[in-house]
Amino acid sequence: MDFTIRGASKLWFSVLFVALPIFVAVALPENSTSRSSSPAMSGQINSNSILVALLDSHYTELAELVEKAMLLQTLEDAVGNHNITIFAPKNEALERDLDPEFKRFLLEPGNLKSLQTLLMFHVIPTRIGSKDWPSHSKSAPQSTLSKHVLHLVGHDSGEKTVDLANVIQSDAITRPDGVIHGIERLLIPQSVQDDFNRRRNLQAITAVKPEGAPEVDPRTHRLKKPAPHAEPGSTPALPIYDALAPGPSLAPAPAPGPGGAHRHFNGERQVKDFIHTLLHYGGYNEMADILVNLTSLATEMGRLVSEGYVLTVLAPNDEAMAKLTTDQLSEPGAPEQIMYYHLIPEYQTEESMYNAVRRFGKVRYDSLRLPHKVVAQEADGSVKFGNGDGSAYLFDPDIYTDGRISVQGIDGVLFPPEETEAKNVPKAVQPTKVAAKPRRGKLLEVTCRMLGTFGQDSSFTACH
Repeated sequence: MDFTIRGASKLWFSVLFVALPIFVAVALPENSTSRSSSPAMSGQINSNSILVALLDSHYTELAELVEKAMLLQTLEDAVGNHNITIFAPKNEALERDLDPEFKRFLLEPGNLKSLQTLLMFHVIPTRIGSKDWPSHSKSAPQSTLSKHVLHLVGHDSGEKTVDLANVIQSDAITRPDGVIHGIERLLIPQSVQDDFNRRRNLQAITAVKPEGAPEVDPRTHRLKKPAPHAEPGSTPALPIYDALAPGPSLAPAPAPGPGGAHRHFNGERQVKDFIHTLLHYGGYNEMADILVNLTSLATEMGRLVSEGYVLTVLAPNDEAMAKLTTDQLSEPGAPEQIMYYHLIPEYQTEESMYNAVRRFGKVRYDSLRLPHKVVAQEADGSVKFGNGDGSAYLFDPDIYTDGRISVQGIDGVLFPPEETEAKNVPKAVQPTKVAAKPRRGKLLEVTCRMLGTFGQDSSFTACH
């Protein structure tokens, strides 16, 4: 009895010892194969995946947005669980046809959720090829990864539409795990459109319409009729000169509408910012010293920018300012007048000015020193201001550009042409005027001769 049990136990263990490796060998390859073939488990996608095809396709604008929205991992998980369909707008729809303000809204870091929702609105977690498209003008609603619904319609003419966009290339890219259709425009879900409209309305509410100083009729010395209504954030209706008070400085003009802390543009902060930029940049300490210490220009420039005006500052460097003589600075208001001629009431960058002089030859920019203008022309691949010995080159371009104030460094101090000519031309010597004796007419001479015959000419003073 013991032998039988002992023999059976030995037989059982021997069979188990032989069969166990075979069972493990058969079971392990299946498990390892299933794990390696599942993209969701491995966290990786195949090189033949539809996502790799999208990133390598000619839909470059959409691929860049997907990367900026950090959606690659989300789409990898979707590909691992489903067979997907992607509607890819053509590059022109995202480059030229899209509203620049809306594109700026999508690319702002605070609106990442809206960008992700917009892109997932173009992905359906189901494979829908051109053969699976509904026909005979029937609409087939399809749920997207953004939880919104797209309506696919096949028309009798053979055209295919997705909501308001026409399909311009069916089955543009096909892979085992998905398909891409090319469409003519970007699809925008209503929630993203509402977010954009809400943000734009908030900006319109917080912005205060910039207004210039009231315009005075010189004949009646009364205010003229106010300018017509303009949209918030638009440029002032009056030119910048109407906001300047007469005198040697930009003295404060009447307050424009709702002033104080409610102004949309903080001009004082922007002026301080560009003066600090001049100091950190180096080589423009004299210019910064004049703006801050010698004149009230910095304060008045801040006020103008707060009211919505824009300025371009031609800043002479320290080497150019050192060449100014005592006579040029000793006259009352001379520093202000010099600086006025270097302030242009336009927003110009180095690129815009160079393109202008290349196209038109000579360009005359208005300055705040009325009525003088600053002449600019192209020279040696740069922009030259002024003429002759009083000219200056654009030396340090775009030192400061913030959309309201532009600072361009130049290597000379500019003076109006009339003053330059007056300095170079010597004064002409005025000839001494000689008083001419009055001539007597012929009739008077004949009369005096006749009176002389009778001895009566002495009684007439005209005959002496």
